[in-house]
Amino acid sequence: MLNSGNVRVGVTGEVNVGPTSTTPPTGTTGPVPTGMKGLGYVDDKGVTEDPNKSTKVIKAWQKGATVRTLVTDGTLTYKFRLIETTAETTALFWGTTVTQTATEGSFVNDPTATGGRKCFLIDVLDGGNLRRIWIPQGEVTDTTALTYNNGDEYGYEVTVTAYYDNALGGNAKTFDTALKNAA
Repeated sequence: MLNSGNVRVGVTGEVNVGPTSTTPPTGTTGPVPTGMKGLGYVDDKGVTEDPNKSTKVIKAWQKGATVRTLVTDGTLTYKFRLIETTAETTALFWGTTVTQTATEGSFVNDPTATGGRKCFLIDVLDGGNLRRIWIPQGEVTDTTALTYNNGDEYGYEVTVTAYYDNALGGNAKTFDTALKNAA
């Protein structure tokens, strides 16, 4: 049956990052796990979750019929553009450490650095509904150009690849209050 109350919109949320040793969440209740840091404002395009798979079709000799399809490759990525300039966003984008003093911060620009694997927690809110995405093993695998001009904010666009995690048995786990049992 059609139900417009089941239509969800990613109205707001937060992206957090932490060490891979962080204790994972057990659901949508409770705070962000200890040791994780929020990455601040994400631009108005939000977060793009992109599950992608490549396949190989096996054809039979008889009439060229398709008899099987094999999944040959699969990736799961999350893309977002951070628009706050902080030590955390800079370190994530450049894959480096930010050294801070009382008057400034500095870092080394190395376009080949990824910063290594980290865990990520993405909360997506729509009113009272929460979708919580836990990525125990993620890494920044792509960034886009920083543009400095008069009139536009500069932002740190990153693509995080979620790697397969043996303990989880997958690349990410999603908890969603919209999927609870109907009362």
